[in-house]
Amino acid sequence: MDIDLTKIKKIFFVGIGGIGISAIARMMLVSAKEVFGSDISESSIIESLRNLGAKITLGQGIELIPKDAELVVYSIAIPKYDPEFFKNLQSLGIPILSYPAMLGVVTEGKYTIAVSGTHGKTTTTAMIAKILIDTGHHPSVVVGSLLKDYKSNLVVGKSNFFVVEACEYERSFLNLKPRILIITNIEEDHLDYYKNLGDIQSAFSELMLKTEDLIIYNGQDKNINVLVSQYELKRYKCGVLDYTRFLDKVPKLSVPGAHNRMNAAAAIAVAYTLNINGEEAQKSIAGFSGTWRRLERKGETPEGAIIYDDYAHHPTEIKASLEALRELYPKGQKKITVLFQPHLYSRTKALFGDFASSFKDADKVLLLPIYFAREEKDESVSSEKLALAIVHNREDAKAFPDFESAEKEVLALKLGANDVFVTMGAGEAYKVADKVFKLV
Repeated sequence: MDIDLTKIKKIFFVGIGGIGISAIARMMLVSAKEVFGSDISESSIIESLRNLGAKITLGQGIELIPKDAELVVYSIAIPKYDPEFFKNLQSLGIPILSYPAMLGVVTEGKYTIAVSGTHGKTTTTAMIAKILIDTGHHPSVVVGSLLKDYKSNLVVGKSNFFVVEACEYERSFLNLKPRILIITNIEEDHLDYYKNLGDIQSAFSELMLKTEDLIIYNGQDKNINVLVSQYELKRYKCGVLDYTRFLDKVPKLSVPGAHNRMNAAAAIAVAYTLNINGEEAQKSIAGFSGTWRRLERKGETPEGAIIYDDYAHHPTEIKASLEALRELYPKGQKKITVLFQPHLYSRTKALFGDFASSFKDADKVLLLPIYFAREEKDESVSSEKLALAIVHNREDAKAFPDFESAEKEVLALKLGANDVFVTMGAGEAYKVADKVFKLV
């Protein structure tokens, strides 16, 4: 669908509080559009959008959309999980676009640097953005978190550079036309949509075929290397660059973990490709302090316990985050307690064994009920079953039926100076720490 945004003045966003779609809403506000929207609950993101002038209503329904709206942008979850509402949207007689399609519209004609991969997209996007901003390249940026320096998921720049996080779910990233594509890794995930690893690889391959100038990839990832084989290279119209070549250029970082050193290598490879001074790029990346909900240090309790929040919701991410914490707090020096909320029945079920073995660097694991988001309940998998599997792996684990009982348990732990407490997951585990420790 061809959309000329210069001719559109009033836009309605369904699910406007989402971390990605809210960035586009911000961009439209900056562009002097009238922005309306709806979401099912209040949040700090919605509050900030209202402060910028967006008119947002709680709830979901066709009646919330102004009669004179010229474009509707909707969350990608709507067609599958509220098909009746989506059918009504289609009958409005005005253009409707999914968030990924709208992202394709706003990046059209830009020098798009797209960051893809099962893990590390957000941090790598933020690192690349910081280098470009610090070196005076004035990029626009859309990231799936909040950039600490801007307290926003959006930066509107003056140049043609556009750095964007490219999500693979439902092949969303195929709406983009990257000049430069970064691939951090490829693993099994989103198995509520993809059939298997091969299906996931096919989606990445399609995006690689759309890339105009350069694919910057993790040469240590076997699932990417299959796509960047000598045979496959003949299909691409662009060049390729293994960013692990730049690992020795990564300076001492402010954020811990081998995974962050890999993310930094990818960002430095982008700087090299754009002929940015190497020392300036290294200085910029050394000052990177992380993003919201990516191993974010929330504070310290009066008793001395250190509190973190992390978005990790895949076994590989859990392992990487706990390994990073152990760099800061070695075994024997600090006790690490994790409060984890599994995200989606389908993911927990498909990767059950990997989840059960992913907490080895934690001393205690507390589990909240599965955050089912867009899915129907599946009785064959549960946090209680996952807790038993973790215990079977000789780790200390316990599941709770609700948030209230988990809060009571955390209080009863009487965490002190020898403790690190981390809430983990893509759901709402962080709310327990917010309530118990009152650090927000």
